[in-house]
Amino acid sequence: MNKLKRLVLFFLIITTGAQAQKIPAPGSGFTDAAAYGFSPEATGSDNVKALQQAVDRTGTVIVSRPGIYKVAGTVYVGGNTSVVFGNNVFLKKVDETGPFSHVLLNKGALTKTYDEHIAIEGLQILVNGIDKRKWQVYGLHGQLAFFYVKDLRIEHFRCLDLGHAQYGIQVCTFEDLLINDVVIKGDKDGVHLGRGKRFTISNAVFETGDDAIGLNAHDYAVGNPELGWIEDGLVENCHDLANPARPVGFFCRILAGAWVDWKSGMEVQQSDTVVSQGRMYRVQANPDGKIYKSITRPVHSSGSMVLDGINWGVVQTDVTYTAGVRNVTFRDIFLEKPRTAFSVHFDSDKFSRSYYPGASIPQQENIVLDDIRVLHRSDTPLLAVITPLNTLTILHSTLGNNAINFHDERHNMTDYGKTRISLIGCTFTHPGKMNVLVNSIPGKHISFQTRASVELSDQFSAAVVPGGGTLTVDSDLTGLKK
Repeated sequence: MNKLKRLVLFFLIITTGAQAQKIPAPGSGFTDAAAYGFSPEATGSDNVKALQQAVDRTGTVIVSRPGIYKVAGTVYVGGNTSVVFGNNVFLKKVDETGPFSHVLLNKGALTKTYDEHIAIEGLQILVNGIDKRKWQVYGLHGQLAFFYVKDLRIEHFRCLDLGHAQYGIQVCTFEDLLINDVVIKGDKDGVHLGRGKRFTISNAVFETGDDAIGLNAHDYAVGNPELGWIEDGLVENCHDLANPARPVGFFCRILAGAWVDWKSGMEVQQSDTVVSQGRMYRVQANPDGKIYKSITRPVHSSGSMVLDGINWGVVQTDVTYTAGVRNVTFRDIFLEKPRTAFSVHFDSDKFSRSYYPGASIPQQENIVLDDIRVLHRSDTPLLAVITPLNTLTILHSTLGNNAINFHDERHNMTDYGKTRISLIGCTFTHPGKMNVLVNSIPGKHISFQTRASVELSDQFSAAVVPGGGTLTVDSDLTGLKK
C-alpha cells in the first residue's frame, strides 16, 4: 500500500471514530443536543425535533452552549435519561404552530406507564406568555410535568414568569422524588404535587400569586390527573417571598378528600368523584355551581362520556375512597408573604367539593413544622385546619400574632376527631395578647401543649378560644400556665 492510500485510510478511520463519538449509541455515554441541530439560531419547531431526537437516545443529554433556545412544542423524556442544561441556557416558549402546555413531559404520562431514573438539571424556562392548559393528560398542566414516574430528580430549575393557568413543576403518581435548588416566580403554583410517596423539596425560593407548594392529594378535576395519598416527605430551606400584587393562596396547601360508590339518583357537581365497577370517575364540567342528578351508571373504561348531561371522565383503576397527606416535615421555612402559611383543608366551592357527604372520613397524619420563621408582621394564621388531623408538632419556630385556627366549612361531617398539638421551644414575638389557638368546630377535641417557650415581650399573653369544642391545655405560656 503506497503512502497516499495509507493517509486516506488513516483519515477515514479518524473521521469515522470522531463521528461515532459525536453521536454515540443509544443509552451510552453523553449526547450533545447540538449534534442534532438544537441551537439558539433554530426555529422553535426545529429545536423541538432536535431535542427530541437527542433525548430519545436516553443516557445523558447535554445542552452546553449559552443562549436562548426557542421551543414550539413539548419534548417527551423517557426513562434512564438525564437532560443537563448548562449555565445561561434558556428554553423560551414560542407560538409557531399553536399554543401548548408542557415544555418537558415524560413519555409514560400518555399511557400511565412508569418511567424510571429521570434527571432534569439546570432547566430555565421562559414562559413568554405561552400559558395554556392544552390537555395531553386531563388535569396535568405544569410547565415541567411528570405523571407515573419513579426516581425523578429535578435540580437547579428556574422559571420567573409563570402565568395564571399553569404550574411551574407538577408531578403526580410518583415514587422517590427530589426537587432541589429551584426559583419560581409568577402567578400560579410553584411546585404542585399529586399522589405519591417519598419526596424532598429543598433549597427553594418562591414568589407566587397562588400556592408556593401544593400537596394536593385531592384537587379540582383540572388540578391533578389522579387522586390518592401523598406521604413520607420533607420540605426544607424554602423562602416564601412577598408578592404584593396577589396576596392569596398559601405557602403550602395540604388538600384532602373522600368520595363514595356511585348510586342511582345521587347528586353531583363539578369535580365530584365516584367509584363504579372498579374504576374512579370524576365530573368534568364548568365551575358554575350546577347540581346534576346521576341516573345512569358510568362504566366506560377510558376517556369521557356524557350521561344524564354529566360529563364523566375516567380517573384511575386502582380504587381508593380517601386522599390526604401524612408523615410530612417542613423545616427551615422563611415566611415573608403575609398570608396563611399552611392550610390543611377540604375544598367546598363551585370548583370542587372535596368531601362527599357520607364518605369515609380521611384523617391527615403526623405533620411537623420545624424552625418556621414568620418574617412579616401581619396577623394572619400560621395554620388553618379544616379536616381531621391526628397530630401537629411545632418545633423551634418564631411566631408573631399567628394563630392556629380550626374551621368547620359545612362539610356535613359529624366527627373531626381529636387533634394533639405540641409546641416545643418556640419563640413568641407579639407584644400583647395573642390567641394562640382558635377553634370554631362544635364538639372538636384538641389537646394543646407547650414546652420551653420563649416570650420576647413582658406584655405578651396567650389565650385559647374553645369555640364549642373541648380543649385540654398544658402550657408554660403567660396567660395559659397554671
